[in-house]
Amino acid sequence: MRTVQEQLAHVLAMVHQVSPIDVVLTDAAGCILAADIVVSEDVPSRPLAACDGYAVRSDDVRGASPSNPATLPVAHVVNDATAEPFRIVEFQAIRVSAGVPLPVGADTVVPLHDTNRGDATVHVYQRPEPGQHVWSRGSDVAAGETALRAGTRLGARQIAFAASLGYQRIRVHPAPRVVIVPIGDELIQPGSNQPGVFDANGPSLRTAVRDVGGVAIQVAPVSDANSQLREALEDQLVRADLLITTGGLSEGENDTLKDVLSPLGKVRFDHVAMHPGMNQGCGELAVETFVRDEERRVPMYALPGHPAAAQIGFEVFVRPALRAMAGYTDVYRPSIAAISTTRWVSPPGIRQFLPVVVTGSPDEGYQFFPVGDPARAETLTMGALSQANALAVVPEDTREVTIGSPLHCLILDD
Repeated sequence: MRTVQEQLAHVLAMVHQVSPIDVVLTDAAGCILAADIVVSEDVPSRPLAACDGYAVRSDDVRGASPSNPATLPVAHVVNDATAEPFRIVEFQAIRVSAGVPLPVGADTVVPLHDTNRGDATVHVYQRPEPGQHVWSRGSDVAAGETALRAGTRLGARQIAFAASLGYQRIRVHPAPRVVIVPIGDELIQPGSNQPGVFDANGPSLRTAVRDVGGVAIQVAPVSDANSQLREALEDQLVRADLLITTGGLSEGENDTLKDVLSPLGKVRFDHVAMHPGMNQGCGELAVETFVRDEERRVPMYALPGHPAAAQIGFEVFVRPALRAMAGYTDVYRPSIAAISTTRWVSPPGIRQFLPVVVTGSPDEGYQFFPVGDPARAETLTMGALSQANALAVVPEDTREVTIGSPLHCLILDD
């Protein structure tokens, strides 16, 4: 029997980052940056007005106050951010809009609300400090500096920054394409009028993959029949960066997954010292490419058919692998320490993953409430799992959890 740590190490060792590609900037949202963005010139390349107002020399409005305003002639009005900067002389003001080049000779901008908004002349009621209300040259990022580092997840703020630097395309690790294949003759799709068991794993894993940032490709339930299962898997491999199957891991004569996968690659099936979901499988499958005598290796993971066990197996093993493939360096769920409100006996030598509800705060501390019977984890239902916001992790060497026992809890809700 393999430990959870051994299984996880094996899973992470067999996956690799999806090869980087150049994409249109707006298509990079949610992806991981694959290469540093290093700017070649200062941004901004020259001082800019940071607000609407009047560009002046700060010494020319020294001592200005509401009772004793400084009065300056308005020499120009500049609204065009592409215009070459004007030159200012002493005791003169130039009206500017935010984002326009700061006039040569000016060292500050007086905001409109500190003036009478005059056109020919302006009364200044307060003296700003030198450099105030000005974006200085290189204040955003200086030439030679790294604007965004490889490994950064590209959200709205990072996309906006790259756009402000003039990037139309950007190099990223694309979202992994994950094919999900539920296995079982008894499975029917939700909404069907046929007799059978509704497939919960397809929709749930599709959502879980999307939550990680992958591209989920959900396949309709596939028969256990050897020929049909093999054909379905071979058809799906060509478009997969990762293949997930659910079901077919029991020892019954109708569970053909092991036989089907054997000629397709190197896959091992193990009993993992965890509860629930002891039966797990993982490995690599070969896919022929258009290049002669070459093949592509697609990692695959076989999850249990029981929906709750499949979800927990995904969280423990597949989710970290997917994040690693997408280019993340932090691949694990965040965890917090919480104390138990319940007592139960944990099976020896087994790492237990128990769905719980965590409550509390950083100041008061956290506690957790099991959503099912922790002593009968094999009876865990999807209804109970749907109420949980965390997984309490009971170590292999813990025989009994008592009220007040602290455990690490993997936080499931973002």
